[in-house]
Amino acid sequence: MPASARASPVEVLGLDHVVLRVADIDASLEWYRRVLGCTVERRIESFGLYQLRAGANLIDLVPVASKAGKPGGGAPGKTRRNMEHFALKLAAFDETKLRRYLKRRGIDAGETARRYGADGHGPSLYLTDPDGNTVELKGPPDADQSERVADAEYPARSRRRAAAKRSVQA
Repeated sequence: MPASARASPVEVLGLDHVVLRVADIDASLEWYRRVLGCTVERRIESFGLYQLRAGANLIDLVPVASKAGKPGGGAPGKTRRNMEHFALKLAAFDETKLRRYLKRRGIDAGETARRYGADGHGPSLYLTDPDGNTVELKGPPDADQSERVADAEYPARSRRRAAAKRSVQA
């Protein structure tokens, strides 16, 4: 069977999340809450990661001076990039098939790791497009959704639990 007739292991379901580098995290958090109605779903301050719920997807904000933001250089501007990466939600994640498929196309993918996205924790890997943009291929969520980052917080979950507790007490 010719290579072009083989089924691709890359079946994109949609955008999972986008990661933006920001100069002022407080101003950005306020803007995304106030203007777009996003809520902070998860944050890891030690890494500089603030994940906002935007419908079925996430918008991640990383301060440029944080561990997550420093690799992108100085603050966003006319000559500096603002987006750290974007993630595509895949229907399935078979690492062996994905790597074989990408290698045949001359793509050297980064390491596969368990990362958090719009549907929770699951496998992903990074690629670089011809313009230097980072593209994450994000697999379906793991069955085990336990948090493995010690200082990760979920403010939206805490608010929902508190509201549910208040309604039960009423």
